[in-house]
Amino acid sequence: MFGPSNSVSSPPLAGIKVVEFAGLASGPMAGMILADFGADVVRVDRPPNAAPPPTPDVLARGKRSIAIDPKTQSGHAVVRKLIERADVLIDPFRPGVMERLGLGPEVFLDEKQGSNKRLVYARLVGFPRSGPHKDMAGHDLNYLALSGVLSMLPGDQKPEFPLNILADFAGGGMLCAMGILLALMERSRSGRGQVVEADMVSGVRYLSSFPLLLSQLQTPTFGKPRGTGLLDGGAPFYNVYTCADGGWMSVGCLEPQFFRTFLKRFLGALPPGFALEDGWRPTEAVQHDPDVWPRLKLFMERGFAMHPRDYWAKVFDASDACAVPVLSVEEAAELAAGSSSGGGGCVPKPHPTLERTPSVASLPDAVDSVIPRGIHTEEVLKELGIGKAELEGLRRDGALGDRPIAKL
Repeated sequence: MFGPSNSVSSPPLAGIKVVEFAGLASGPMAGMILADFGADVVRVDRPPNAAPPPTPDVLARGKRSIAIDPKTQSGHAVVRKLIERADVLIDPFRPGVMERLGLGPEVFLDEKQGSNKRLVYARLVGFPRSGPHKDMAGHDLNYLALSGVLSMLPGDQKPEFPLNILADFAGGGMLCAMGILLALMERSRSGRGQVVEADMVSGVRYLSSFPLLLSQLQTPTFGKPRGTGLLDGGAPFYNVYTCADGGWMSVGCLEPQFFRTFLKRFLGALPPGFALEDGWRPTEAVQHDPDVWPRLKLFMERGFAMHPRDYWAKVFDASDACAVPVLSVEEAAELAAGSSSGGGGCVPKPHPTLERTPSVASLPDAVDSVIPRGIHTEEVLKELGIGKAELEGLRRDGALGDRPIAKL
């Protein structure tokens, strides 16, 4: 018999040990997802005397940090021991870095001599490992550019990019985490780990299968040229409009019945007889006539500009007009905090929600999400069985930051 259960079990990844080498954006996102759902994630940081990262790692909640130099003999031994006891390794570096450190996949997964054959070794890079760009530096925008997706995005004269979300976090961190979970599921049958290869260009392309495939079929959903289709900024009824107070309203009434509802409420909120200079006013019949879209867009722009955002929000509230206000970060947090799903408020809550084994992650504020490098070093070393004598050896060797650290 199906139904909600009152008993709450341990989070789904309880008991899974993860070693995450410190990186930027995508690697920490993959690690945070695993930590949010119960995994024990240890982040391997460079020692405190190394240069700090360019941005603070706000994706560190639920993790622990050990600061150690794997380029020293003693530090390498400790990091290797840590990985040999782990279920998952997250490698965020360019191709070849882990191999040069003597910590490549073959060290642990070689069929004959591997020291942790159950390890899921996740490798996350920007450009495909075997492509012409594999040795180049890059960021989210560059990966998005090579995916083909950036060329399809809306924007006047040139496509605009949606922050660094698509490649870094969706095509990168999220899909890397999914690959790790798939490998862990397979390991439960075979008893063997494996390498998970993830790159952000391929990840974005996979996530964008819908628009990329539809563009090949030359459907009206995504226009050629860009910005003339239903979903790429061409359709007036799938766009964002500026209101009298500078706020914005989002409109997405694609289906005829939703457009009908939108138009009825929109026209009803405008002054009687409001029209373009030649007396033109829209009707339901013009929705899918691209020749009329420029006039419809102008009409909607002028209409929305007559009232402030919150006025329009009330006009379309509790309707199927598919029109809602564009909220600020603070407003969205307030809405999330009051929602029935408990969206987390200022700090986004782990998602999706599992009914019987939910995430039990604490949700610290952004400032408290940043953990100092190496704050858990002694704790982790103790768990590895590192005694006082070995600890002193690590210090003498410079593994804990007593001498300058070279770049990885």
